[in-house]
Amino acid sequence: MSNAKGMIFDIKRFAIHDGPGIRTIIFFKGCSLQCLWCHNPEGIDNGSELMARSSRCAKCYSCVAACSLGAISRNGGPVVIDRAKCDLCGECVEVCMYEALQIAGRKVSVPEVMAEIEKDRIFYEQSGGGVTLSGGEPLSQPAFCEAILTELDQRNIPTALDTSGLAPWGVLWRSASKADLILYDLKMMDGEKHKKYTGVTNNRILDNLKKLAAAKKDIAVRIPLMAGVNDDKENIRRTIDFLKSLKVIKKIGLLSYHKGGQEKYKNLGKTDCFEIFEPPSKARMEEISQAFAGAGFTVKIGG
Repeated sequence: MSNAKGMIFDIKRFAIHDGPGIRTIIFFKGCSLQCLWCHNPEGIDNGSELMARSSRCAKCYSCVAACSLGAISRNGGPVVIDRAKCDLCGECVEVCMYEALQIAGRKVSVPEVMAEIEKDRIFYEQSGGGVTLSGGEPLSQPAFCEAILTELDQRNIPTALDTSGLAPWGVLWRSASKADLILYDLKMMDGEKHKKYTGVTNNRILDNLKKLAAAKKDIAVRIPLMAGVNDDKENIRRTIDFLKSLKVIKKIGLLSYHKGGQEKYKNLGKTDCFEIFEPPSKARMEEISQAFAGAGFTVKIGG
């Protein structure tokens, strides 16, 4: 088994989204996109981060006494974190009885990840499920991602790779070629608009999707939808035309925007990095679903 190590921020067991059946999802740290609607902001940075959940703070201030660097202070309410002073030692997390403080991001080995995955093998076999590598972006840690996929393949455990597709083609293909299913995020077709909302253009993303389709990989394209951002008729039309031109892609997932990331950004001390959008109306989601279905795609609303 590989000795590769990587940084993850969560392992979610018994998931029923992000692929068929019952799944275990491994959440990788690190992402080269800066999507203003991201609902997993703890997955963007490569390193560990302290999350302070004020809603859970009981104002016992045990963490204040535990912090030898003076990075935590009282403010008459929930504690205040001076992140410039914090060295992520975790002493405050250890003494917090209410789990108001948490370190997002830990270094793990392939054997450690596999030990967690093997606990649920029976559920994969009974439900047609498996393991999904998500994030963040799994391809931000290509060697670790590939090592896990290789190990899963050797154990005959079905796999899904959830990716933005922004990685260099060689990096993407080394992992994608080992995955049974590719969950490919496609935000919008206009390159400049894509850059405005994610920080990068979509040229490589579109080119890589063409190459995966040409390789006849099993691909489910997933589209996060925000009202007034990418739910307009022009973007939907261009998306349908592009995907039809690839011929082999049939599965579409429509993901309505939700505000779940807002609280996480606050917990990370990054409220200025998040923009609040609105989800499309139910009627508009249904219209978009019908447009894809009418073009011959199999459509699912939700994860």
